[in-house]
Amino acid sequence: MFLVLYLVLVNVAAFLLFGIDKKKAENGKYRISEATLIAFSIVGGALGAFLGMRIFHHKTKKKKFYITVPVFLVLLIIACIFCLYQNYHIVVTEYEYEAGFDYRVVQISDFHNQLFGFNQGTILKKIKEQKPDIIVVTGDAVDSTHTCYQFTEDFFEGAVEIAPVYYITGNHEVRMHGERYDEYINNIENLGVHFIDGQKVELDNIQLIGTLDNNMDSVPKFDTDNKLKMLLAHEPNDYEKYEESGADIVLTGHVHGGQIIIPGKGGLFSPDFGFFPELYEGEHQFGNTTMIISRGLGNSVAPVRINNYPEIVVLDIH
Repeated sequence: MFLVLYLVLVNVAAFLLFGIDKKKAENGKYRISEATLIAFSIVGGALGAFLGMRIFHHKTKKKKFYITVPVFLVLLIIACIFCLYQNYHIVVTEYEYEAGFDYRVVQISDFHNQLFGFNQGTILKKIKEQKPDIIVVTGDAVDSTHTCYQFTEDFFEGAVEIAPVYYITGNHEVRMHGERYDEYINNIENLGVHFIDGQKVELDNIQLIGTLDNNMDSVPKFDTDNKLKMLLAHEPNDYEKYEESGADIVLTGHVHGGQIIIPGKGGLFSPDFGFFPELYEGEHQFGNTTMIISRGLGNSVAPVRINNYPEIVVLDIH
């Protein structure tokens, strides 16, 4: 969303600058420098600059403009197509776990108010195709910096029609407070979402526990040997506490796959501003505990994913 907003603003600004400079030229007033006009094209405003040139009939005969602006417009279009594909091409990653029963879990993490089609239709269709028994959401469904709750509420409204939904909060929810946030939690619970921060839930063959992201010193302990012990957590770095809880499986997210995945090196950075985090995606084993890290779906600190498609995790228990 930040990237879209930036592109809109910089192109509007470029368009207006060309119009203003044209008016100044007609009135013989102090002009906007050509370097400034070109600079707006280079930093993403090439479409606005191009339209400004054509509509205001300004700078159309100057070589540096009638060559430079179209070139950067083509580069802008290519970059936009690339970024859209990188950020909206949803992939499904499947993991298998052996137990004494068959069960299919879909994990959604780090949604961050992302928009995937009208009323979230694209991602809901993708989830439905997986035929899950339950859907678990491991935090940061909303984003503390652009709190468009409606996108997330639309997602939950559709998800509960597919399978039971269990939701824990992440660090972004922890930062938020106020009447609108309370209303959001109330709305999704009324839709049928099971909000399980710090709670233990008994399913047919699974004991499910949700952690509190703001109180990791008191991770609940499992108390069963007859069921699969599944822990929902947001941040993977507390894996020692998850292992101590007795969990068989831990589902986490938070790191966004390192945002930019560099072949041979891994994820570039984490939301905590650490570079090349060791735990950024995939399956990890700690003693008898298996931890799966989702790359998530949305963005927060950085507006673009590269070589790191939005991910739905499927845990196939069989």
